[in-house]
Amino acid sequence: MQTVVLAAGEGSRMGVLTDETPKPCLPVAGRPLVSHTLDAAAAAGASRFVVVVGYGAEQVRDALGERHEGVPIEYCEQPAQRGTADAVLCARSRLEDAPFVVLNGDALYDEASLASVYEHVPSVGAAVVDDPSQYGVLTLADDAGGAEGEGRAISGDGGVAGRVLAVTEKPEDPQSDLVNAGAYAFPAEALAALENVGESERGEFELTDLLGDVCATDHVEAVPFTRWIDVGRPWELLAANEWKLGEIERRVDGDVAPGATLEGDVVVEAGATVRDGVTIEGPTLVQSGATVGPNAYVRGATLLGPDVHVGHAVEIKNSVLGRGTNVAHLSYVGDSILGREVNFGAGTIVANLRHDGSAVDLAVRDERRSTGRRKFGVVVGHGTKTGIDTSINAGVTLAPGSRTGVGESVTRDR
Repeated sequence: MQTVVLAAGEGSRMGVLTDETPKPCLPVAGRPLVSHTLDAAAAAGASRFVVVVGYGAEQVRDALGERHEGVPIEYCEQPAQRGTADAVLCARSRLEDAPFVVLNGDALYDEASLASVYEHVPSVGAAVVDDPSQYGVLTLADDAGGAEGEGRAISGDGGVAGRVLAVTEKPEDPQSDLVNAGAYAFPAEALAALENVGESERGEFELTDLLGDVCATDHVEAVPFTRWIDVGRPWELLAANEWKLGEIERRVDGDVAPGATLEGDVVVEAGATVRDGVTIEGPTLVQSGATVGPNAYVRGATLLGPDVHVGHAVEIKNSVLGRGTNVAHLSYVGDSILGREVNFGAGTIVANLRHDGSAVDLAVRDERRSTGRRKFGVVVGHGTKTGIDTSINAGVTLAPGSRTGVGESVTRDR
């Protein structure tokens, strides 16, 4: 099945993490996010990929190359990000007059459920979420007579959940918790219909409008996903790493000192070094060029990127540290995302828990939003440096190139 992968957006909801890196290239278990999307698609039945690029196009091309798991990749560029339907329209000249699948390049899909999308044309992936107002909400026909229903919770079993009658984009008062998971199988006739998609109230050309047109003339199946993450915000990037790091299997190719302890599924790549007195509890990936210790403690679903340095008496818990980042002495980082080339001065401490027990809030497009997580630390942009004995409160974002002074307590975004 020819497959269009949407990877042109900047990912503004990721905030400081996408200032220099397109969201599809953010690290998930040591690889670009979009490569995991292609993994699932290749396993599900993709015969060739057309990847739509835009923001950071060259980075996406360099990350993916010309083939993925033996499936050839072509690229087309969306000059201006005018919506998902416009992105597919940009790819139309590369598509044959045949059914096609469209996937969001910033989403993780479980392979078995995605395979069911490929098997049912037309169809759309569906998932149950806690806050459907942030998504396209699906309306299914009821079981009795095919009339409009209010939707219903579904569980992924490799089958279908019913006929989709309509999709409502980000409704203020959702009538269902069943949402569009950003995986579509369209009939060949939908290619011609792309030109008829008009501009939405949000000023974009939306693929959900094309889905609505197909629903009006064809039997579109809702395919339930057992597992799916729309990786749109920093805490969802943490969740994506928790998922994919949870799938790694223990492998030690690097240099591990006799006095180090590795527990569970820990991967130490060739060229990485783990020194004496270190304890690492998996799932953890230590990438090539990284050094850990001496006397450091790494636990939870943690990614230590290439050339990261975690030094003496440092604790890292359930976090992502980008390429070249340095947390060298007497520091604590929990449930956090640190970009590239960050330097934490000695004694830098990250708070990751509110004393009132509520979920930590984080700024998304200048609005504080709940992460839904009782434990969440900080998001730190590339090139940030902290002075010694800096304390950073839970839910704080530091922009790229930020600086803190000696002994500073940071309680607001910078």
